Amino acid sequence: MSKRLNLREFQQNLIDRLQETDVSAFRVSTLGVQIAGANWLVDMADISEISPMPPMTAVPFAKPWFRGVANVRGNLFGVIDMAAYDHSGTASGDADNRVLLVAERYAFNAALLVDKIFGLRDARNWSQSEVLEKQVVYHDEQGGAWSRLDVQGLLEQAEFLQIGS
Repeated sequence: MSKRLNLREFQQNLIDRLQETDVSAFRVSTLGVQIAGANWLVDMADISEISPMPPMTAVPFAKPWFRGVANVRGNLFGVIDMAAYDHSGTASGDADNRVLLVAERYAFNAALLVDKIFGLRDARNWSQSEVLEKQVVYHDEQGGAWSRLDVQGLLEQAEFLQIGS
């Protein structure tokens, strides 16, 4: 006769397995990108899509970091050059450049232009150090420094919301 489980044991076993799945999903929930030669981690929940740099239409009298407006599948997105916004140079415009479309939950049609995508990164076991107030820097196995890009904080900045020069 086979071993019988009661309902409580079955439910607990199911909860344990679901929690293990959630942990493994969290492990790869950050995307590594490069902005002006610096490494950044972006939470995947903060972006809805990654795409090559689309054709853009310039916006007159906009700040230099506002690259223009792009049509992505019928929706207009304002493209922000993250290197120029951070006063660290400008994106090169070469084939490695990508735009990160901000997640719909923020209700901003913004696309963040980055120099390069490195792929998914698991920073949970990396060492950490605090450089500036609330700014944590992660150090990977090779000693590379990674900062976390706070998309929500970026969208709340007054300067970010004022594209006019």
